[in-house]
Amino acid sequence: MARFELKLPKMGESVAEATITNWLKEVGDKIEADEAVLEIATDKVDSEVPSEVSGVLVEQLFGKDDLVQVGQTIAIIETEGDAPATTVVEETSAPAEVAAIEKTIESAQEIVSAPQDFSGSDKFFSPLVKNIAKEEGISIEELDNIQGSGKDGRVTKEDILKYIDDRKAGVVTPKAAEPAKTVEPVKATEPVVQKSQQAVPVSVNGGDEIIEMDRMRKLISGYMVASVQTSAHVQSFIEVDVTNIVKWREKVKTAFEKREGEKLTFTPIMMEAVAKALKDFPGMNISVDGDYIIKKKNINLGMAAALPNGNLIVPVIKNADQLNLVGMAKAVNDLGNRAKAGKLKPDDTQGGTYTVTNVGTFGSVFGTPIINQPQVGILALGAIRKVPAVIETPEGDFIGIRQKMFLSHSYDHRVVDGALGGSFVKRVAEYLEAFDVDRDF
Repeated sequence: MARFELKLPKMGESVAEATITNWLKEVGDKIEADEAVLEIATDKVDSEVPSEVSGVLVEQLFGKDDLVQVGQTIAIIETEGDAPATTVVEETSAPAEVAAIEKTIESAQEIVSAPQDFSGSDKFFSPLVKNIAKEEGISIEELDNIQGSGKDGRVTKEDILKYIDDRKAGVVTPKAAEPAKTVEPVKATEPVVQKSQQAVPVSVNGGDEIIEMDRMRKLISGYMVASVQTSAHVQSFIEVDVTNIVKWREKVKTAFEKREGEKLTFTPIMMEAVAKALKDFPGMNISVDGDYIIKKKNINLGMAAALPNGNLIVPVIKNADQLNLVGMAKAVNDLGNRAKAGKLKPDDTQGGTYTVTNVGTFGSVFGTPIINQPQVGILALGAIRKVPAVIETPEGDFIGIRQKMFLSHSYDHRVVDGALGGSFVKRVAEYLEAFDVDRDF
C-alpha cells in the first residue's frame, strides 16, 4: 500500500490559488482514476479536481471554504501496489513524521493566506467568510467571537450566515469594532455611501423574497463597480451594413456544418474582423498597471458568454489573429458550449487582451458595455436588423432594404483618446462591410 498526494493543479499563468467549495468524496470513499474528488473556485470560474490514481481517500488536508495555493497537497489517497513517482508519504512513515508534515502544511497555508484586513485576529478566516463579513459590516471582534464548526474551530460560511440571521433577529448584539470617533466633515465632492445594518424589510403578506447573491454574482458585482471606478469610460457607436455577410452565411452555412461539423454563426465572422483591427491598431491591445502601459504581444479575444445559472463569464480565444474562419468558429463554439455546460477550466478565462460581447443576442440594438479590467476596450455587437437605407450607385441614389447593425465601443479614456477609439471601431466596420461574398470558408 502507498499514499498518493493529490495536489491543487496549475490552472493558468495568473491563477495562484483557489477556494475549496465542496468535497465530492469523503474520507473512506473509493476513487477511480480521473474521477472528480472536489470542487474549487477561482476568481473567474468554478472547476473540479480529478484524481490521478485509483484508491481510497484517507485524508482531507483542507476543509470547505479554505484557500489553497497551486501545488499544495489537498488530500491523501491510499493506493494499491507501488506508489507512483509523485507519491511521497509511505505507509511506514512514523505518526510523528506525518503529524509534523500536516502541521507544516497548515502553518504554510495560514502564512500565505493570512488576510490583511483581519490582521488584528489570531484566527484564520477563509476568503468567502471575509467577503461576507465585509459586506455585512461585521467587525473583527465579532468574527473572533463566532463559534466555528469547521476544522480546528474555523468559522464556515454556514456559521457566519447563521450569525447574521441571529443578529438581524436580535438574538445577538453586534460588538462595536472600536470606540466611537469624532466624524469629520466630508467634502461636498466626495460621495457618502452608508451601508445599512438593518434587516431587509419583507412585506407582511409574503410578497417579497430575499435571495442572497451566489459567489459568482458577488464577484461580477465587484468587478463591474471596480471597473467603473477605475476607467474613464467613453463610448463610440457606428452603424455597419452587413448585408453581404448575412447573404454569404445563408448561402454556405449548411455546407459549412456538413464539412466541419460545426454551426456557423455571425460571432466568428465578427471576431475575425476585430482581430484584424487589433493588429492594425495595437494601441487597443494593451492593459494598464498603475502608471504603466503594457503592450500585449498576443491578441487574445475575450468572448462574453452566459452560464447555466444566468451569470456571465468571459472565456478567451488565444492568438485569435492566427485563426482562419474555420478555426475561429470551432473556438467560439467550443468555449460557448462548455460555458453553457459549466465545463470551462480556469485557464479558459485567463489572458484576455480585448473583449467582445454580443448584446444583439437578446435583441438590443446597441449597448454601453463595461470594460473588462485591466483591458482598455470592449466591443458590443448589436442586433442585425432589416432597415431602409440610402444606396449610392453610379446611376444615382435609391432606397433599399439592407441588413444593418450597430457596433458599440467602450474604451478607457485614461490611455485611449477619441481618435484611436473611433478609428479602431471604424476599421472593424470597414472589414465587415468589405466582406468578400465569393470567399471560401
